[in-house]
Amino acid sequence: MSATHRYAWQGIRVRPRRPSHRRIAVQALCLACLLTAAACAQDAHLAHPVVAASPTTKTTNPRPGPAPPITAELPAGWPRRPTTQVVFSGSRRSGLVALTFDSNLTSAMIQRLRRGRVRSYDNHAVIDELIGLHVPATFFLSGLWMLQYPAETRRIADNPLFEVGTHSFSHRGFRPRCYDLGTLPVTQMSADVVQAERVLARFTDHPSPYFRFPGGCYDRTALAAIAPTGVTVIQYDVASGDAFGTNAAQIVAHTLADTRPGSIVVLHITGGDTAPLTALALPQIVHGLRARGLHPVTISQLLRAT
Repeated sequence: MSATHRYAWQGIRVRPRRPSHRRIAVQALCLACLLTAAACAQDAHLAHPVVAASPTTKTTNPRPGPAPPITAELPAGWPRRPTTQVVFSGSRRSGLVALTFDSNLTSAMIQRLRRGRVRSYDNHAVIDELIGLHVPATFFLSGLWMLQYPAETRRIADNPLFEVGTHSFSHRGFRPRCYDLGTLPVTQMSADVVQAERVLARFTDHPSPYFRFPGGCYDRTALAAIAPTGVTVIQYDVASGDAFGTNAAQIVAHTLADTRPGSIVVLHITGGDTAPLTALALPQIVHGLRARGLHPVTISQLLRAT
């Protein structure tokens, strides 16, 4: 059954677009070449992990935690079938919603860490709140963030409440004019997605096939470029406003006002100077959703709901 028919009967908004067989073949060949380059680049990068700097010392170690095993294998299930499917929401009849959390780490953010301008881009209080409230959630983690915070990545991946997808490796824009993220060349897009998948595979043997574009920015060119990776693109219909938010009450009010059955809500776990109020707003969001009879679930649970 096609992705269109599989989801359409559930009321899920899906925007598929089938690439031609010739285009799939060409992209698959390109991807094979890019995988080799990505693997080499990854090995070189892992030999020099990013270490944050504190305001009083030149270097400091990240929060302690077990080092992830090193493996060059791709997640189970690869290669996946090429797809340009994009999901924005689940069934409006389900009474379920999905809270999703993005992590990102850009070159500019790394510089702020090294200079001690920001202490951390790991808002572990968000994960604490989710666990304490027993809230299932889906995380979209960028490759650089996972490498910077391996203990937190392991904590997320090991918790049965959560499922984990990817958010690119370098968190550069997949189309022009995507905030201040810069633009990733089209020829590097598939390799960037696969490199993030390789990093995630070091922390879990059951990664999800879900992917979210950095900044939520994409176009037809980007969809075609990453189609050979077989990831399912998960967008959202509710932006919580926690990114660069300055008022927790406004984040709560905005999220509750816009969320309805089947909604996919985007929040962040980066903290620092990018989303400092998420943990403060989260309990009120969860209580407000539950009071309205809306139950948070993972993306997989949302898509399976009839």
